[in-house]
Formats: sequence, structure tokens, C-alpha cells
Amino acid sequence: MPIDRPAQTPGILPRPDFHFTGEIGRTYQDSDPATFPQPVQPPKGAPNIVLILLDDVGFGQFSTFGGGVPSPTMDRLAKEGLRYNYFHTTALCSPTRAALITGRNHHSASFAGITELATGYDGYCCILPKNCGTVGEVLRQNGYMTAWIGKNHNTPTWETSAAGPFDRWANGLGFDYFYGFNAGDMNHWNPILYENHNLVPPSEDPDYHLTEDIADRAITWLRQVKSIAPDKPFFLYVAPGATHAPHHASKEWIDKFKGQFDQGWDAYREQTLARQKDLGVVPQDTELTTRSKGLPAWDSLNDDQKRLYSRMMEVFAGYGAQVDVAMGRVIDAVKELPDADNTIILYIAGDNGSSAEGGLEGSLCENMFFNGFPEKWEDNIKAIDELGGPKHFNHFPSAWAHAMNTPFQWTKQVASHFGGTRNPMIISWPNAIKDKGGLRDQFIHTIDIVPTLYEICGITAPGTLNGVQQKPIEGVSFAATFEDAGVASKRKTQYFELGVNRGLYHDGWMASAPSFVPWQPVRSEDWSPDEQVWELYKLDEDFSQAKDLAAQHPEKLRELQDMWWVEAAKYSVLPLDWRATIRMNAEAMGRPSLVGKRTKAVYYEGQIALPDAACLPMLNKSWTITAEIDLPSDHAEGMIVTHGGLEGGYGLYLREGKPVFVYNFLSIDRPTFAAEAPLPKGKTTLAVDFKYDGGGMGKGGEITISANGTKVAGGRLEQTVPIQFSLGEGLDIGMDTGSPIDFTYKLPFKLTGKVERVEIELKPGQ
Repeated sequence: MPIDRPAQTPGILPRPDFHFTGEIGRTYQDSDPATFPQPVQPPKGAPNIVLILLDDVGFGQFSTFGGGVPSPTMDRLAKEGLRYNYFHTTALCSPTRAALITGRNHHSASFAGITELATGYDGYCCILPKNCGTVGEVLRQNGYMTAWIGKNHNTPTWETSAAGPFDRWANGLGFDYFYGFNAGDMNHWNPILYENHNLVPPSEDPDYHLTEDIADRAITWLRQVKSIAPDKPFFLYVAPGATHAPHHASKEWIDKFKGQFDQGWDAYREQTLARQKDLGVVPQDTELTTRSKGLPAWDSLNDDQKRLYSRMMEVFAGYGAQVDVAMGRVIDAVKELPDADNTIILYIAGDNGSSAEGGLEGSLCENMFFNGFPEKWEDNIKAIDELGGPKHFNHFPSAWAHAMNTPFQWTKQVASHFGGTRNPMIISWPNAIKDKGGLRDQFIHTIDIVPTLYEICGITAPGTLNGVQQKPIEGVSFAATFEDAGVASKRKTQYFELGVNRGLYHDGWMASAPSFVPWQPVRSEDWSPDEQVWELYKLDEDFSQAKDLAAQHPEKLRELQDMWWVEAAKYSVLPLDWRATIRMNAEAMGRPSLVGKRTKAVYYEGQIALPDAACLPMLNKSWTITAEIDLPSDHAEGMIVTHGGLEGGYGLYLREGKPVFVYNFLSIDRPTFAAEAPLPKGKTTLAVDFKYDGGGMGKGGEITISANGTKVAGGRLEQTVPIQFSLGEGLDIGMDTGSPIDFTYKLPFKLTGKVERVEIELKPGQ
């Protein structure tokens, strides 16, 4: 069996440089024949590895695990491999991804949260430490070809610009090839993408969709490297953005599900649990947990709400069905390779449970959630026929997320319960897995993936990597489950924590302490973890955490609570931090910044897609934009400067020569100020001055637009974006990349003229 290969001796990577050890004379004629240094060879028989990680997927979402969204690719892999129904994540994306690629707990790897929530504590800074070397780097130095295609949310936000540094981009983390995006979520119609360190030009394909692009790039890379080096194994990590918001899908995909969710989320949960029992992915005595606190019953909704929310679920289903089919194309390409049977495929359906970040009433713009603004269904229903398209950053209601996590309680972000942390995993490896279609129920955590891969490849994690002594791998291999369904779980204890939603698993028991719910992003600083209510579950008798035994077994609960604090101290979980959206304000948190204390920046034409974290912080203060432009005529058109996109930001552009300033308040309001007369041919100094009212965050102010010192337009902004302009989009000069700031022009809206310079000056004292 391939997994019987002996492991290498622990040691140091990289290996010492080659040195000739023979006799050297005056010439080659009186010297020993030279042995040329040879490339590193992988362990004999080491398998190819394909690791697929979907985004924001619930346990009961896809049909392979009983859900209502078809997943033929998962079905196919499950029939030839194994399904795992006790696999766990961290309840949030960046933390799970850090654990996945390092084999260490997310706080050990400094990822207590997403990069946009980083604080200065060891477990929270979101700077992947050098002593937590990645599986990509270790495999690369053991002779593997490595690629990371799709989402990267493990680079600090302040390091994602063209100025670098690049050692914590995907290429610097051990992956020779990268194609994807450096953000938590991305517009699937108009994404900002990088190939290695280089910005990718926008696609000209009118039918472009990011999911298909990710699959195409993965297939291209596979075929290219295996054509060049057919004897070398590869490690391909594919992380499509689906099914994270925005829920973007074509009408063709959405309409496949018309009417299929009209029964609502409560009936969906009941139907899904029945299917799960039929499939055997949950025990027959599994109970359906009660609807999580605060979520409405479907029957309490009016007809318009039901119509809107059913459509939002249809959009989500189309989005999810598309990504599974696209991953099937990648698998097809793998199956065409000569060594396909010696390829292990790990298909993980979600880096956490399904997301409730759409709020109780659903969302047209997820950025409203992160800025602390709830949406109303009465407003959103007006856009029902546009859902999934390029005009919205849409997300379904929290109760649908809860339904996707059937049979469990809670959702993404709630690390105390399996609705946030239990995700389907399927593993196929024709050469080694003989129990085709088998089910495995050992308790497994994300950190267990890396040591499992090292074991089956015959590689021992290095004690020193690139000159840095390494933290021990904190995961444990579950390779033994490939052959033996009944082997005992090696993982005896696992802590969980995210935003002070806490849990501890130990020897079949689970202590759970939920604190804050995702659909209420504003949290009180007066809350105390000492007042948190803990629940207790015995998992071998209660798969879904339906029966709280805290009152019956207070001693056991106390034991697990005490153990949680021990684990927290061991793995850098402390200090507990329950602040919410305010942590997204980089300035308030004191995160590193390329801007520093500067209040002025100058940009030139060609500066595009400058990440938000590298831009001057224009929120909650006065500012002035001054642009020096040279126009070929008095009918010039195009973007001068823009920051953000459809989900928030601003844009200064010309239409028929007339200056226009648009302020996009989180997609729900776009106050527009336009001059009546066009600018003349030649050079003009165009300025936009904003005088902030003050008195807190998100207040209004006065806009004045002037040309060569003369006011040409102006007016009032009643409110402004308080925390962040956009999700994954930055600043452009002379054109507009990503999504548009409004929908009155066609991308890229390049200026028919020249932007000589743009100066942005902050005036925080005004």
C-alpha cells in the first residue's frame, strides 16, 4: 500500500547545498568525474494531491450529505472513496485556512479571526508566523509541484499591494503558482485577481464568471506541469470563492431551482434530516435541533417575504450547484492523467458553516452588514429579478443559513456548535482506499489534514524550516481511517473559539458556550465571559447537539470548562475579545499601514486596484481630492479616480466633458453631484472638497466641486460610510477596475484624456 512507505528522518529544510566530495586536481583530467547536483526527489510512490475547499457551506447544503443543492462531483468522489461526517472547521474562513495549510490551531497560527479583524496579540495578529511552515512549502522542498488557485485570505491586508512584501502572499507560502484573489469575498462578475504577484486584466468575455475561471486555471496548470514533468507529483489547492457572498449566478443556473424552496426553511430542515438518515450520513436516532434563537418561523412571514426569500435561496442553490460542476471539470482533468489512481483528492465542503451574515431579512449588499446597517425586505424585494446579477452583492437571510446547517444549531461564526464547525469531507484515492462509498465517523479537525498528508507521502514535518525552528504540528494523522472504519479517533481533545463563541470536545463530550449571534453585529463592551451560559452534550448519543445535559452532569461540564482555559492558554487564545465590526476599522485598531501617519498621497495614471488597506483612511473626516487632467476635447469621458465599487465608495469622472462626483453609500444611496458645463480642452485642475460634520462615525457633510478654483457643483451628503468602503476593491486612477461605482457607464471607463496626478489630502482636524 502507498501509505506503508517509511517516513523520512526529521531534519532541516532546505537540505544542505550540494558539494562535490571527490578528488580535485589541477584540471578535470586529473580529478574525479563530477557528479552534477540533482533536483530533490519526492519519496518513492508519493501521491498527487488535490485539495478542494469550498466556502461558507453548511452540513445539510449539498445532496451528497442530504441537502437540496445537487452535487454530482461530490457524489462521484464519495462512491469511489470515503465520506467523513465528523470533520470540523473553526467557524470562520481565514482561521480555518491557516489551520488547513499549517497543521496548527488557528490561534497558534495567529489567525483568531479574518485578516480584517486583526489586533496586536500573538493569536490575533493574522501574520502567519515563520515557525508555522505550510504544507505547500514542505511539499515543495520535497519535490512537489505546488499551486494555489482561488481564494487567499491569509495575507495581512496591509501587505496586499504592489509594494509587497510578498513573503506572505501564496507564492511566499510555498506555492510556486498562484491565481486568485487576496480577500475574504470577491465579486464573481467583476473580480480583482492576481497571477502570482501581477494584477490580471479584466476579462472581455461577456459570460465571464469567477467560478469557471478558477476551474479553467486549475485545469490549465495541471495539464501544463504534468506535460513538462510527468514523473513529479503535484499539490493543487483549489479554493473557489463559492458559496461565500456575494451570491452571484447566472439566470440559467438560478432558474434550475425555481419553486424548489417555496416550502421554506423549516420544512427544508425536516426534509433534509430525512434524506440524511436515508443516506446514512447521520445516525438514525439523530434529532432535529430547535430553530436557533432569534430566527423567525417560515409560517410567520407574509407572502411577499416568502417570495423574496425563496428567490434568494434559488440564487444560492444555483451558485452552489455551479461550483460543484466546475470542480467536476477539474476532477475530470485529474482523471485523464496517467497517474490518476495515485492521486488523493480531498474535497472539503466549507471552511465553516453556512453564513448568516445576510441578516434576518436578507441583503442586497453584504457590506451593509459589516458597517452595522440592517436591511429591510421591503427595499430588497424591489430588486428580486436582479438577484445574483452584477448589480448587487447579495446574501440570503440568516434562517436559510441555519437550514443549510441541518441538523445542527447555529451558523458560521458560532464556534461553540456544529452548525458553525461541522463540514462534509470526501476523500478519494483509488490506489489506497478499498472501502468504496464508506462512511467514517472519527472526530477530525482541520489541523489533522497536514499530518495525514505528510504520513501518506512519507514525509516527516521538519524541525527547522528555512532557518526557523518550527512549532510542533498540533494535528494528528487520520490516515488509518482509509483502511479501517472502526479505528478509534486519535483526536481526544479539541478546543473551539471564535469571537468568544467557545467550545471544547473531549472524549465524546462537547461543552458549548454560544455568546453572540452573527445577525447582530453590534456587541456590548459590558458583556462578560464569566456570565456566559455553557451547555453540555454527549455526542455518541446525540449527533446533532439536541439534548443539553448541563443540568444533569454539572461536574463533567465544570471539568470541560476548566480544560477549555488550559487549552486557551496553551494555544494563544487569550485575551478573549468580543468586539465586533469596530475591529474592521484598521485605523482604530492601530494595524500596520503603508500610509502611516501621512495625511496626503499623490497617485498617477496607471495606479489601479490599490487595496483599501494601502489607501488613505478617508472615512469619518474631511478630505480634498485634487486631480490635474489634460483633455483632448470638451467632450472627454471616463473615470478620473474611484475607490470601491458597487458595494460602497466614490467616483469622480467626466460624462460628455462634465465633472460628476458619485458617493456610493453601501449601494442603497448614490448621491450624485454634476456640473452643468463641460470642461474645456486642455489642462484643468479639478477638485472635490468634503467638509465632515463630525460628532462620530458615519455622519454627513458638504461636497464642493471646483474647476481651476471655481465652484461648478456641490451639495450635501446626509450620511457616509463609517467602517469600510468596499469588500475586496480599492482605488483606481484613470479607469475603473472591479465593479462600477454606479451603473451609468460601462467598465473599464478609461478616461479619454490624461490624468497627470491625483492628490488626496485628509483634514482630520476640521
